[in-house]
Amino acid sequence: MAKVSILTPTNSPLELPIVTSKVPAGFPSPAEEYLGDTLDLNQIMVDNPTATFFARVQGESMTTTIFPDDILVVDRSVSPKHGSVVVAIVNNEFTVKRLNMNDGLTLVSDNPDYEPIRITGEMDLTVWGVVTGISRKL
Repeated sequence: MAKVSILTPTNSPLELPIVTSKVPAGFPSPAEEYLGDTLDLNQIMVDNPTATFFARVQGESMTTTIFPDDILVVDRSVSPKHGSVVVAIVNNEFTVKRLNMNDGLTLVSDNPDYEPIRITGEMDLTVWGVVTGISRKL
């Protein structure tokens, strides 16, 4: 089961230079002459700062889309829908899974080696938020 640990977001912006033209994935060019504006990734990744948190992933149950040590951008103001990737608490344990709302509620791993979690009336489920972005260090 992929687990998440909650990260405390900072409130201070970190603006870094951004290349003003698109960078080709082929022949390299000297990018310094194209440096222009600055970019704060919070402006791109976070739509609702008061309802957003970051979470670092542990485990491999989502490893066709989400990998260990990825940082998830999770928005608590977004309503979960069928197919949404959510951060949830199931029986007091955090997990990240895809929400399946066909024939009841099921939390599904993207990795086929992991069994779905079928939510029954005896289980405690809280959806903390919907994953709206992923940051990955290569």
